[in-house]
Amino acid sequence: MTGFGIALWEAANAGDELIERHDETTTGAGDAHEELYLVLDGRATFTVDGEEIDAPAGTSVLVEVGTMREAVAAEPRTRVLALGGKPGAALPASPFEHYYAAQPAYDAGDFDRAVEIAGAGLADWPDHPLIHYQLACYHARAGRLDDARRSLDIAFAGDERTRGWAAKDEDLAALRGA
Repeated sequence: MTGFGIALWEAANAGDELIERHDETTTGAGDAHEELYLVLDGRATFTVDGEEIDAPAGTSVLVEVGTMREAVAAEPRTRVLALGGKPGAALPASPFEHYYAAQPAYDAGDFDRAVEIAGAGLADWPDHPLIHYQLACYHARAGRLDDARRSLDIAFAGDERTRGWAAKDEDLAALRGA
């Protein structure tokens, strides 16, 4: 499947964030996707370009590239399926999909597996700053400080925000002490 990306977002409680505020134009978006959201269960409140949309189960919301969007659960146990793609083109997976997919391995303390999963994104995004930032975190937690520094240098060069994150990120504490 290369024509679109897909993700499932779930919220246990009303008021929980489902879709973070974004417009698909930042570095995490990669090639800038339009997105179609389908509310599978529960009810969501979308805010699209400043307009609130009440979205019970079965509702779909299509959002164009560059349009600010976010959603919160309006009911407990709300699930939203998100489908995204670059208008008019097949795509590699978005950069964020690689480090999101690595989260379970990270949570389990399997930092080598997290590196393997997120690092697969380098095939399509070799210098992507946010993939490299996450890789720096995983490498640092695994004790591979030289690898962490190399990835962090690429992250710093590509996205200035990563410097601020790194200054406070506990995953990178070993680098600050070295």
